[in-house]
Amino acid sequence: QVQLVESGGGLVQPGGSLRLSCTASGFTFSNYAMSWVRQAPGKGLEWVSGINSGSDSTFYADSVKGRFTISRDNAKNTLSLQMNSLKPEDTAVYYCVKERKAVAAGNRYADYDYWGQGTQVTVSS
Repeated sequence: QVQLVESGGGLVQPGGSLRLSCTASGFTFSNYAMSWVRQAPGKGLEWVSGINSGSDSTFYADSVKGRFTISRDNAKNTLSLQMNSLKPEDTAVYYCVKERKAVAAGNRYADYDYWGQGTQVTVSS
């Protein structure tokens, strides 16, 4: 069965960096776009970033553009999110998401079919 396991979350000071990873199994990873979605305390889901199956295109929410970098290693079935210049408003649970197609769908959540369990990122001094 499909499994998405996130890691790398934690507590970091404002201005710091974290790198999230997602290890995928149970499907042909290289065939599908992947995304990161977050949910801050008391708020709804927010799409963060997406990447096409072949890494040819990446996409970012305006709130993270220039600070976050999404990447994937299809040989290792892993998805990553490098987060720099972190702000308190980046505090959230971050989810790795598998999409239904090879081209990233952005915030069209109906195009997502599997979610990881999430990893907590807390940005605080």
